[in-house]
Amino acid sequence: MKNQEQILIQHIVYRLFTKHAFSEDLLGKSDLAINKKTLNIKTILTTVLMMCLVTFIVNSQTLKVTGGVNLMHLNTALESPMGETPTDTDTDLPTRSMFVSSNELLLASGKNTNNESGFYLGLALSDITLFNNIDLQPEVRFVGVKDFNQIQVPVLLNYGITEKFHAFAGPNFAFLLDAGDSVKSFNFALDFGASYNISDKIALDARYDWGQTNLLKNGDSNNYIKINNIQFGIVYRFGTN
Repeated sequence: MKNQEQILIQHIVYRLFTKHAFSEDLLGKSDLAINKKTLNIKTILTTVLMMCLVTFIVNSQTLKVTGGVNLMHLNTALESPMGETPTDTDTDLPTRSMFVSSNELLLASGKNTNNESGFYLGLALSDITLFNNIDLQPEVRFVGVKDFNQIQVPVLLNYGITEKFHAFAGPNFAFLLDAGDSVKSFNFALDFGASYNISDKIALDARYDWGQTNLLKNGDSNNYIKINNIQFGIVYRFGTN
């Protein structure tokens, strides 16, 4: 990879993961004081880990930069006595969404869904051949969705069906940056998707991110928060090939 390209990507990564990851726009907070729950130790350690992964990716010889639209589907359910509402309805969207929709109380013990749209930006390694037509494709992505900003680390197997068309699948390890007190900050998911190479440098990418983790602390089969994502985007490839 050319030095100029590396410098450009490093600059983008620095801006994305150090300055903007905790900005007012992304977190939606009016005060970024150090004692706020969104800037806890888990968030800091997660960011450091992601920066290490990004540094490894940036210094590789074959790199993909990707970005696009993220459509999040939020599934919630909660058993609660009729009329009981949480005390933190102004601060915690996952808890609030189980009770309030369009400023109206939902029925207790109901299953509810909410949809939010946002964006994603990411980096990926490519051409790490494991077997014939099967490559390892580790990635790191920032997903910006209201109240659910997260860093995702998919580790995918990419299968070349044809020269231009590829299918991929694998686990996705996501870290929520602004989880509420009642919500877990780690989400395990399974990703399935496909890509189509328009040219040697540009490709289209689509995937489904199927969340497996119950994000509600102390939740069970009747009390849960789960998130799924659909992502559509474009990929630009750097590298020597």
